[in-house]
Amino acid sequence: MTDTHDTPAKHALNDEPIDDEIAQVLRVAKYPANKDALVDAARDAGVSNDVITLLDGLPEQDYADADAVEQLLGSSGASGLSS
Repeated sequence: MTDTHDTPAKHALNDEPIDDEIAQVLRVAKYPANKDALVDAARDAGVSNDVITLLDGLPEQDYADADAVEQLLGSSGASGLSS
């Protein structure tokens, strides 16, 4: 048998709690925001390291709003952030 605790973080991104944490960060971030501002907002919100790592992997650019961030995260495997 395999231990489910050894699942790579990428697979954990489909978990609803992580989607909820991402949505929480995107709601509190002040826009326009760059990647560093989103990571800072995530740390301030006290979300999991998986979410911080995910946001830290975003391209260096300014994001006009939460939708712009969600589009990139959606293409990276996270989904359901708007629901």
